Amino acid sequence: MFENNHHDNIIKTKDLSVFYGSDEALHNINLDIPRNRITAIIGPSGCGKSTLIRCFNRMNDLIPSASVKGDVLYNNLNINASSVDPVQIRRQIGMVFQKPNPFPKSIYENIAFGAKINNYQGNMDELVEKSLRQAALWDEVKDEQEKSGLALSGGQQQRLCIARALATEPEVILMDEPASALDPIATLKIEELMQELKEQYTIIIVTHNMQQASRASDYTAFISMDRSRIEDRVGILVEYDLTSKIFVNPAEQETEDYISGRFG
Repeated sequence: MFENNHHDNIIKTKDLSVFYGSDEALHNINLDIPRNRITAIIGPSGCGKSTLIRCFNRMNDLIPSASVKGDVLYNNLNINASSVDPVQIRRQIGMVFQKPNPFPKSIYENIAFGAKINNYQGNMDELVEKSLRQAALWDEVKDEQEKSGLALSGGQQQRLCIARALATEPEVILMDEPASALDPIATLKIEELMQELKEQYTIIIVTHNMQQASRASDYTAFISMDRSRIEDRVGILVEYDLTSKIFVNPAEQETEDYISGRFG
């Protein structure tokens, strides 16, 4: 198993397993996520990719049957400790979902909403502009910030959701298939945006799109079903390495079969 010796890992999982009721969804995931890099998580449908990134900001807490074993360390803090406030974690580890989900409010209010809840004391206009600029949306909407976020195109809505995530000033942004509902041009905009954002943020992206993973990420984790327990549909980490290595010279035959389209 590849050891990520990157000097500074922002998230580490240690023997992380996730259960829904008594069914194990993920088994013993050990993963080191480097700071200010883009890490892609790939693998066939139903192998637990979304479940994994939901562990990074305790979104699985919102599913009554879900339970987690093992550790998730964020800046060396075990986020599953009982003393840790999951709301605080979600401020620092933001999330962008597969389907753009702007609030039914103005563009301005979409951005300002989370900051207000967090008692933001700074200049709100400046925060809104900064967040929209970082999400490469400012030039398109600067004169119509009172317009509903729902009136934007799909690609603009997704960038609005990214801006909304940035407004709480997180360190990490989780993206669960952020471009799967978008056309190719909007998809490329999101990918270009990710490259700019990694200067300041750590990005973890779940994607079904192999070209996207190879183009956009620095590291790639391949998750698949445990072949020895295939009827249980338990996700395991098959391989994790630099994206260039995963796509050109993977260590595992299963990885090669998946990225070349032989299964999945």
